[in-house]
Amino acid sequence: MATVKFKEASPYIQLQSSPPAEDYLYNKYLEHIALKSASRDDPIVKLALFGAGRAGTIHLTTILSNVRVKLVYIVDDIDSNWESMRKYWRLEDVVFLNSKQSDKVFQDPNIDAVIVASPTFTHENIVIKALQARKAVFCEKPIAENRSDTAKCYEIAKKVGKPLFCAFNRRFDPSYSEVRDRVRKGEVGHVHMIKTVSRDSPLPSIEYLKISGGIFHDCLVHDIDIITWTLGEYPDKVSVLADANIPEIKAIGDFDTVAVTLHFPSGTLGMIDLSRNSTFGYDQRLEVFGPRGMVRADNEHPIPGVRWQYGLRGTTTAPIWYSFASRFMNGYRREFEHFIDVVHGKVESLVRSKETLAVSKVATACEEAARTGKSVDLNWIPGELPDQ
Repeated sequence: MATVKFKEASPYIQLQSSPPAEDYLYNKYLEHIALKSASRDDPIVKLALFGAGRAGTIHLTTILSNVRVKLVYIVDDIDSNWESMRKYWRLEDVVFLNSKQSDKVFQDPNIDAVIVASPTFTHENIVIKALQARKAVFCEKPIAENRSDTAKCYEIAKKVGKPLFCAFNRRFDPSYSEVRDRVRKGEVGHVHMIKTVSRDSPLPSIEYLKISGGIFHDCLVHDIDIITWTLGEYPDKVSVLADANIPEIKAIGDFDTVAVTLHFPSGTLGMIDLSRNSTFGYDQRLEVFGPRGMVRADNEHPIPGVRWQYGLRGTTTAPIWYSFASRFMNGYRREFEHFIDVVHGKVESLVRSKETLAVSKVATACEEAARTGKSVDLNWIPGELPDQ
């Protein structure tokens, strides 16, 4: 009876609490159950998907689960897969084309947007044709194989008045964006050190790596983007050590292990620990340190909170996510929802052209530093960097 004095009134007559903003899945559920969303008044966005492989399958899954869009075309050159894809995904009303037939997409006035997830060397041509046909474009990075051609694509997008969205999906990952928001609120003060760990799993095939654009523009760009996006600042000097421990990767002139240091004008230092081959899962971490404290995003586990112990072998937890498709699943979904809002003119793109071009410039400087063994200074001309 000693605690009876603490007894409260019935929770039914108390003010009910609201779900925290961090529980984005429950808040989306409330939106669904209330059947209230301004987005349901929007016209259905009709899409064409270019490429149904490594990244394309992720986007296909997202497209088919999204009630705001309708998939009309899939353009993919492995036509032997078409019938299996049609059957597996129930794509009875989707038209399959190869790249030689793709002009049908650009000439179709009913197509609102194009998703580009084909091999890197095909991006620029698809992006330009789609924009010239006045289609919105969602493109996996890189938009083109070099910075000047990427800038040309953005110029065309501006001229025709259609969005060109570069898919830096990690910005839309809930944990990474939470770190960024806390840093921007000043919770750690002026950042002294920012670090990322980015180790790929599973090891990509040599066939893919040959056409990927190399580790700096295929892989490192994600870390450069998340660091500069978090800080709102771009480096003025980079130093890089890199090596190829895997003979097949060395044979194609690429690297599999990279260590990057970045110096920023404000005095912030950055570090990137990058690998193509993590045998224990998709190792992805972000840490930001300052005089007021530290905030970080750690690896996530598919089965959180479960531990097991047998005999004297110690305590074990479930492994971390195996690869990018699972680890950043929510990021891919949120990124796609954002793109649809951009197409409808509801929001400005969270990935701006100057940011994409700046990240490409930093990646090029990092590759130069790795290949020459020298630090590389980055000189930014007035107007080159995005306004913060």
